[in-house]
Amino acid sequence: MFKSEIKSEIGEDISILIQLDNHPWNYLCECGDASRLSVKEVQNANAVFISHTHIDHFVNFDAVIRHQIGIQRRVVICGPTGIAKQVQAKILSYTWNLISAGAIIYEIREMQTDNKIVVYEIEPPIWELIEIKTENSNILFKEKNFEVTGILLDHKTPTLAYKFSEKDTLKFDIKSSGFNGGKWVKELKDAYNNQSEDTIIQIEGMDYKAKKLFHLLHLQKGDSVGVIMDHAANTDNHAKIKTHFADCEKVMIECFYKDEDKENAIANFHSYASMSGKIMKETNVTEPIPVHFSRKYNTEDIEELVAEFNAALK
Repeated sequence: MFKSEIKSEIGEDISILIQLDNHPWNYLCECGDASRLSVKEVQNANAVFISHTHIDHFVNFDAVIRHQIGIQRRVVICGPTGIAKQVQAKILSYTWNLISAGAIIYEIREMQTDNKIVVYEIEPPIWELIEIKTENSNILFKEKNFEVTGILLDHKTPTLAYKFSEKDTLKFDIKSSGFNGGKWVKELKDAYNNQSEDTIIQIEGMDYKAKKLFHLLHLQKGDSVGVIMDHAANTDNHAKIKTHFADCEKVMIECFYKDEDKENAIANFHSYASMSGKIMKETNVTEPIPVHFSRKYNTEDIEELVAEFNAALK
């Protein structure tokens, strides 16, 4: 199950940390001015997901570099077209004469279309940007038990929305079985996954056909969490959101403006409170969360904005 936590204060530029149960690493979404993000959390980040490089989403990337130099492992950075050169430009703005090869390797995964990812590598001390390969996929990141997919939205510049999807898990009901656990449980799961109904499973000296035991298994649906940052509240964006995030468990979606400032939202290619809520309702998101509000709003304004978002969910 995913745990997501907003690491920026309500009036700061957005930053979100995502973690998965029983998983050693964490995942950083957006590099806003995150005052509640610790050095250890940055160092334990296995990947960084950037929607786009407007300053309020990328300003804190310098701190990410600062805390990760010297961890001596590979870190993935994902973003839209141009992210590779922008990461390189950030790095090259500093002097690195005391940093040796192997201090870190950044693998930059640049989504150029909804089905094309160009992969680069960059490492000290030269920080040369090297193109490694191109993938025809929307899967930006994959681990054993989850993957992250992306779609490009329009914000008068491409902006990347992310969906973290945990794999379904095959669970065994030991209490109902009447048996003691053992290696046979794995054998039974393997037989189920391979559709091998006639596999013989030996339990406590007795032989059973696997299909006779399949009723002890059930598939637990994997968790999912989405991050949708700046996007114009238009038909094309909404169609892509409703397709990609359909039935997602939790989605954090930008609500930059109150409804009374809808014209500002349209002019600046942003969404606004009631529209973000409406799209989350139409997408059947279980737990929609409004985030990323204009800095012009005070606490009372934001409370009104959230109320408008929640009203649209009913």
